[in-house]
Amino acid sequence: MKKTLALLTGGTTGEWVVSVKSAATIAQNLDADKFDVYKIMLTQQGWFYEPADSVKIEVDRNDFSLTIKGRKIMFDGVFIAIHGSPGEDGKLQGYFDMLNLPYTTCDALTSAITMNKGYTKAIVQGIENLHIAKSAQIFKNTAYSLEQIKKDLKIPYFVKPNNGGSSIGMSKVTHGADLQAAIDKAFKEDTQLLIEEFISGREFTVGVVKLDGKVTVLPATEVETAKEFFDFEAKYTPGVATETTPAPIRPETKARVEQIAKDVYLKLNCSGVVRIDFILTEDEGDFYFIEINTIPGQTATSFIPQQVAAAGMKLNDFYTKLVKETIG
Repeated sequence: MKKTLALLTGGTTGEWVVSVKSAATIAQNLDADKFDVYKIMLTQQGWFYEPADSVKIEVDRNDFSLTIKGRKIMFDGVFIAIHGSPGEDGKLQGYFDMLNLPYTTCDALTSAITMNKGYTKAIVQGIENLHIAKSAQIFKNTAYSLEQIKKDLKIPYFVKPNNGGSSIGMSKVTHGADLQAAIDKAFKEDTQLLIEEFISGREFTVGVVKLDGKVTVLPATEVETAKEFFDFEAKYTPGVATETTPAPIRPETKARVEQIAKDVYLKLNCSGVVRIDFILTEDEGDFYFIEINTIPGQTATSFIPQQVAAAGMKLNDFYTKLVKETIG
């Protein structure tokens, strides 16, 4: 029996552009013999299915169904391809939970917590061989002391909005005098911030997924960029970063990062495919946790498709197994 899937894309943040590209890759690689796929676009204006041959049809949000030419279509599950809100922050997951509809991502709680960098770091703290940069979390309408922050943390600092996966509003502070300006800039993007010590090293990103009942770590990618940090431009502009998959690291280091990535996945109670970013200090020393993406990009050039290929898997098989594992 074929499964009927809704492939949900779009979103309400600037990241919707990437979401649409991710959904195109997914749609192309979902096995047509196994799945009937309806691509649904979620925007500020509404949730719509746009068939090639007629006008767009609005989704009935009471039961997440479509009515096409008088025929009601119900879904077996939802493939969520929305980066940012409301797909990556738990809102849609909560809605689908209330409808008893399975989906391909982490649950509502994990999705919500992992959008908050400070809370996520508090949970992964204590995982063996994983290091966490020292940081301070501050809130817009609560008093904070610049002096205390400067006393507690070593310069240079990274100041980043606590929510949101992209790097908008982020800055590196190399002089204590510039801290206030960096805080003001980040508060334009968010009501809470993370100020953390800058860790110097090589940057890696690692996909983790549960397939055939076991947690599988994909080959790591090393990301080298001439920019201070991997910002929105570097992430989405070809040629800004050099990406090497599998990453050139010693076998011992590879085994260590795989165990760390697996432990993070389990400790945060993840499901589906996620991507974890790390910094590795000099001479393959310590792994520092940067962040986790619970809906990583799936565009043709994104890390996950690169890593799936490096693992010797076809995207088609990968998505079939992913759907089987999460939706049944």
